[in-house]
Amino acid sequence: MNSEDKTLIEIIDENKQIDLAKYINYVSAPQAGAIATFLGTTRDTFEGKTVVELRYEAYVPMAIRNLKSICSSARSSWDLHSIAVAHRVGSVPVGETSVFIAVSATHRADALDACKFLIDELKASVPIWKKEVYSNGEVWKENTEFLERRFEHGKDGSCCRRKIKTEARDIKGCCKPKVKEEDAADISTS
Repeated sequence: MNSEDKTLIEIIDENKQIDLAKYINYVSAPQAGAIATFLGTTRDTFEGKTVVELRYEAYVPMAIRNLKSICSSARSSWDLHSIAVAHRVGSVPVGETSVFIAVSATHRADALDACKFLIDELKASVPIWKKEVYSNGEVWKENTEFLERRFEHGKDGSCCRRKIKTEARDIKGCCKPKVKEEDAADISTS
């Protein structure tokens, strides 16, 4: 079985939940001493706002191509047995799973490192867009991983007279830097 045969990528249609057992079973193997997983769920609040649901849209053919490429990159960096990635589109209510990644490897370090790489790369480069729906409004969200990648490639937003910078947050937990937009005229250049 080649590495392409040991990779399962699915974009799940609206109103269907992700079957976690299906993906864990897919990556399970006698030679795999470790299975690492990432489960992304809709939380009930964000920055003091009550979240009702997340809504995802995707350009599915490109998302699948990008995910295959990311999985191939992971295989070139770590000794992996199997990879499974599932992402929902449409409405995802609070408490439900939006994205699930399962990675198996002979050793835990490879599985854990590859799993983190896969979710970070998915958020940075795969054409899946998220709208956060609050009890009092909604907003499309840009992932900080996407913004960081944009800066790495020299795309600073100057074409639209806005520059985006990230600043550290003083909160505990998983949230990365807060994104702040400023007019280009407000930012001094050196």
